[in-house]
Amino acid sequence: MTANVPAMRSDQTRRAMWASGLGWGLDAFDFYLYVYALPAILVAFGLNKSAGGLLATYTLVASAIGGITMGTLADRIGRRRALMISIACYALFTFLCGFAQTYDQLAILRALEGLGFGAEWAVGSVLVAEWSQAQRRGRNLGIVQGSWAIGWLGANLAFQIVFSLSPAAVAWRYLFFLGILPALALFYIRRGVDDPPRFRAQSNVTLAEIFRPALLRTTLLASLLAIGAQSGYYALFTWMPTYLTTQRHLAAVTSGAYLYLVIAGAFAGYVSAGYLNDRLGRRRTFALFAICSAIMVPLYLYFVAANWQLILAGPLLGYFSSGIFSGFGPYLSELYPDTARGAGQGFCYNFGRGVAGLTPWLIGGLAGHYAIGSAMTAVAIGSYALVIVALVFLPETRGMELSQEIPRKRAYN
Repeated sequence: MTANVPAMRSDQTRRAMWASGLGWGLDAFDFYLYVYALPAILVAFGLNKSAGGLLATYTLVASAIGGITMGTLADRIGRRRALMISIACYALFTFLCGFAQTYDQLAILRALEGLGFGAEWAVGSVLVAEWSQAQRRGRNLGIVQGSWAIGWLGANLAFQIVFSLSPAAVAWRYLFFLGILPALALFYIRRGVDDPPRFRAQSNVTLAEIFRPALLRTTLLASLLAIGAQSGYYALFTWMPTYLTTQRHLAAVTSGAYLYLVIAGAFAGYVSAGYLNDRLGRRRTFALFAICSAIMVPLYLYFVAANWQLILAGPLLGYFSSGIFSGFGPYLSELYPDTARGAGQGFCYNFGRGVAGLTPWLIGGLAGHYAIGSAMTAVAIGSYALVIVALVFLPETRGMELSQEIPRKRAYN
């Protein structure tokens, strides 16, 4: 019986990766449906760029609430159940966005969709981290993170097909109707996934646990790390289709073709960064990807003059700005003990996402006075600088076994 334990663990690890990957990839699919629909939504409701960016902000700020709440709840009810609730939430409300008749209705539905959007990653990454062996935790979560690019690819493909077949005035609604598809993942998760053996329901777990003296500094610095990485990402990709159509003057469907190159680079970045996290360590990999992202942003948005040069620069931009996220799953899981892992993971990543949610609105406002590419560049570079600041004070955790209890003392650099 004992000899079968490693095989059983390996099988459950794969199932957890499939479940979390399905949820995360479909999370990306739902998020990017809005990104691609945004230019048509601006026209349909007579909005300026600031109001359009605010719709994304509603989603991202609400995602912070969802991630924090569900991450803490996952420490109480289990990882699997919390994952299913999260997916059902964002699938339902993305679908309902297609029926919105006013800006206010759409804003409310986008905020409600954000609750599930933020929760899925926090719960799914903990599920995979707790099933994974220490030496493979980075690559496992990097592979799962790569499903974001696959979901993005699906949304890009859906955008090109739907907008080719239907006028923009109704095509954006059809995109949102496709947002119900992630609900199909619930059947697999319900039948094929179990909670890790180390999980023990904690009826007395509260969010306050991660703000106690032993974990407070970790929480503050990890949140700063998440703010920087996610602000840089959303500064770029919430407005990327709009940048390509307004500043680059590409047709909407043509812009989608260029984004396939960025998506390909993103997938390679997610997966390879997972391996780099296991080889180089968490801090070095974060720093490498943050610095390279800061270099690639102005290169892609301004120094690439001809459209054909986007073919070369796009994959590199996607590689670094996306690959940086592969470190969050293993790193945050290793920074927190069993009794506070869901809460810590949920809070830090999603508080960062909530603050980063201000960047689409900020860029939309700046775009009223400056070229949208200039606004994207300034915000993104400043964001990646925050990543470096946080890393200076955070510890290295590569190869660590997950802890069961809150450490009395943690070594910081």
